[in-house]
Amino acid sequence: MSEVLLSAKNLTKRFGGLAAVNDVSLNLWRDRIHAVIGPNGAGKSTLTNLLSGDIAPTSGNVTLGGQDVTGWNPERISRAGLGRSYQKTNIFLPFTVWENVRLAAQSRTPHAARWLSLASSVRESNERAEKALELAGLTSRRDSIAGAASHGEQRQLEIAMTLATDPQVLLLDEPLAGMGTAEAERMVQLLLKLKPQHAMMLVEHDMDAVFALADHLTVMVNGQVIASGTPSQVRNDAAVQSAYLGEEEHG
Repeated sequence: MSEVLLSAKNLTKRFGGLAAVNDVSLNLWRDRIHAVIGPNGAGKSTLTNLLSGDIAPTSGNVTLGGQDVTGWNPERISRAGLGRSYQKTNIFLPFTVWENVRLAAQSRTPHAARWLSLASSVRESNERAEKALELAGLTSRRDSIAGAASHGEQRQLEIAMTLATDPQVLLLDEPLAGMGTAEAERMVQLLLKLKPQHAMMLVEHDMDAVFALADHLTVMVNGQVIASGTPSQVRNDAAVQSAYLGEEEHG
């Protein structure tokens, strides 16, 4: 049965007199993909940063796995079971695909004294890294230099690194940005494969992908939620059509 893994209640973030996020609430369920859409400046990235702990809310709260994590720093929230990707790919370009994923896995090694051991000897990290590589479809690319990988493979690698930290909740900020049709389709299939074991929030401008993936949509404009519901409900919402879907999207 699906369960709520992350819940945000009445989140608000003010920068001076500007409310970048204004009284936003949402639930992320295991085995569901929740897409957050809206025009540039709508507050989507700020919302993601609030959920991940990259910035603290002005008011409201966030619970993860039933625990109040409001005000926790990103590392602590990550260790509690949240993983995220960023708009700009965040990988170690000179390292191999395997080395990138293993480094992410090592961040979860429970015994700090193991800094005395060779990284390759830490069985738990290696096993977690192998599993993440396989889930992300990168096993055959493990020895490739990350900087030489295609854009789509680099985005897959970032997700593999996130998976290596063993998250329950995934926040994915524009994972399909800059991809061609074939790469975008591979990413869609990857996200569908990850869906059963994770709660996912997807911030994405590719509306075809959004409507192919999302079980639930939240639409933001000027920091506020103007609609929330199933894809069909949102697609037919007059306010959404006027504010967003009916206009040409510019990234």
